[in-house]
Amino acid sequence: MNIPARTILLLAPLLAAVTAFADTPASAKASTSDDDMFAQGKALFDAYAPPEIKEQFEFPTRAKWDEFVARLEKTRETGSFVELAAYEPEAKAALAALRVLPEYQDYADWLAERIDEIEAAKEATKPTPPPVAVVPTPPNPPPGTPPTPTPPPPTPAGPKVPLYDLWVGRMRDRPRPARADEFLPELKKAFAAEGVPVELAWLAETESMFNPNARSPAGARGLFQLMPDTARAQGLSLFPFDTRTDPSKSAHASAKLLRGLHDRFDSWPLALAAYNAGEGRVGRMLKKQNSTTFAEIADSLPTETRLYVPKVLATLMVREGIAPGALADPAPPHP
Repeated sequence: MNIPARTILLLAPLLAAVTAFADTPASAKASTSDDDMFAQGKALFDAYAPPEIKEQFEFPTRAKWDEFVARLEKTRETGSFVELAAYEPEAKAALAALRVLPEYQDYADWLAERIDEIEAAKEATKPTPPPVAVVPTPPNPPPGTPPTPTPPPPTPAGPKVPLYDLWVGRMRDRPRPARADEFLPELKKAFAAEGVPVELAWLAETESMFNPNARSPAGARGLFQLMPDTARAQGLSLFPFDTRTDPSKSAHASAKLLRGLHDRFDSWPLALAAYNAGEGRVGRMLKKQNSTTFAEIADSLPTETRLYVPKVLATLMVREGIAPGALADPAPPHP
C-alpha cells in the first residue's frame, strides 16, 4: 500500500523517533523480545504519530497481531480462496501501520507477500470470461496469396499447473525487487554448486522479497524462509548466530532441500509443493489419490500451497523466460 506524500510529511516527528530507536546498539536489540518490540513500536506510534495518521491506521498490539496472524494462517491452511480474499482490507491496514516503523520491516515483508496471495485468491474467484470468438481462415485464399508458413511445434510446457497463467499475468509487469541484483549472483552460485537449476534462486523473491532477515510469525527466517528444524536438517546452525540470515549458507540449504524433494517426486511442481506444505503431506496425498502430478492433488493441498507453486513457476518465467516444463532436472553437485 502506497502512503501519500502528505502523509509522509505528517510522519516526520515519528520517523525521527524511530531513527533514534533504530540506532540502538545491536546487542541491546538482540535482547529485546517480540513483546517488547511491539510495545515499543506502539509507544512510538502513540507518542509521535499525528491524529490524522492515527485515524487512518491503528498500530497493532502484540495480542492483536497474534490473533490476526492466527486467523490468517488457519485460513491459508484450510480456508477457501473466497475466505482468504476477505482478509484484504484488514491485511492492508496492518501492513500500512507496520511500514511506518522501519524496525518492523521484517514482519512487513512477510505480510506483503501474504497480501499478494490474498489478491491472487480474489482474482481466482472472479468468473472466467467467455472465450474470444476466433474468425476461421477462409478455406480458399485468393489466387496469388503466398502460402501460410507452418508454425514451429510449441515448446513442451510440461504438466499443467493450476493458476499459472493468473500468476504470469500478475508478475509480468512487476519490477524486479530492489535487492535482487545484490544477492542473485551469490545465490545462483550456491544453487549451481548443489546441482540445482540456478533459475530456482528466484525462489527468494516469493519467500522473502530478497530480505535476508525476513521472518514469519511461524518461525521461518531468511531469504528462503527456512523453519528451524528444516534448517538444522540441512546443516545450518541457529545458535549462537542464526545462519538462516546468511545468504550463501541459506541458499545452499534451500538448494539441497529442493534437490532432495525432486529426487523423491521427480517433478519441480511437486518439489515446490513439498517445500511449502511438507514432504510427508505431499507424499500422502499422491498415494491417497493414486496421482503423479501437482495438478491432480492441488485442490487437496492448503490454499497457500495452491497459490505458492504457480507463483514460483510464474516468477521463473517472468524473470528468466523459462517455462515449467523446461526447468532442468538436478545435476550432480560439485564443490
